[in-house]
Amino acid sequence: MSRDKTYRPALPAGVRIAFHDGVLGRMRIRSLGEPRPGVPEIVMIQGMTVSDYLLPGLGALSAWTRTHLVELPGGSGSGAPPHDLTVTEYAHAAADWLCAQRLGRVLLAGHSSGTQVAAEAALMCRDRVAGVVLAGPAIDPAARGGVRVFAHWWADRRRDPKSLDEVHKPERQRVGFRRLFHVLRAHLRHDLERPVTALPVPVLIIRGREDRLGTARWGRHLADLAGDGRYVEVPGTHSFCWRYPDAWSIPIRDFAAGTWNHAPAKADPRP
Repeated sequence: MSRDKTYRPALPAGVRIAFHDGVLGRMRIRSLGEPRPGVPEIVMIQGMTVSDYLLPGLGALSAWTRTHLVELPGGSGSGAPPHDLTVTEYAHAAADWLCAQRLGRVLLAGHSSGTQVAAEAALMCRDRVAGVVLAGPAIDPAARGGVRVFAHWWADRRRDPKSLDEVHKPERQRVGFRRLFHVLRAHLRHDLERPVTALPVPVLIIRGREDRLGTARWGRHLADLAGDGRYVEVPGTHSFCWRYPDAWSIPIRDFAAGTWNHAPAKADPRP
């Protein structure tokens, strides 16, 4: 299948940038849109060391709520962590930021490897979370292992516009191969099923219909594991939000309307 060499979504205007000096290093936070009464804000955890590709999709979500893109220590525009972090430590960093904000109860979301961080962080600050959105959840058992995950990623990549590689390139160059390889190993060792099973709030699983990194069977399995889980498919590949930035807006908005009145769970004593 030939790659689209011309498509490039427009990046949203009005991005606000802030920094958080947290427990595991400085993190960059980019925000879009304005808060709306009775509507939860969305906190999105970046994918594997990259985040610019999420901006068009967050721009679409910002039409009806305020969105925040959390860039983890060592990734994108954030500072270096004090040491190589585990998925649980990345989640601790994200939860540290969320607990320091006055946002009310949010939808805590992640894309790709960010789903693993979001699920763990939601357990650490339960009283701040109305629901969890896992878009392109990682890592499907069918793709676990260094060789298998690369093969699945390559098959998926061939279906993406060339501009997706171009937007990833400067971020990955900044991160460097050593850290990228460490982050991949850390996420391959993490089991997303465990935190999803323990989540006390509704969970929405979103999968691109052409996703080669995650199967429909895996997505439905995660939704079944959650106490209150639902599964939807949208057009596109694993990184559907670059080629189809509006695709997740209606499913997440409908989900938000159903989760906002969900009773908060008792706060976890951890940060």
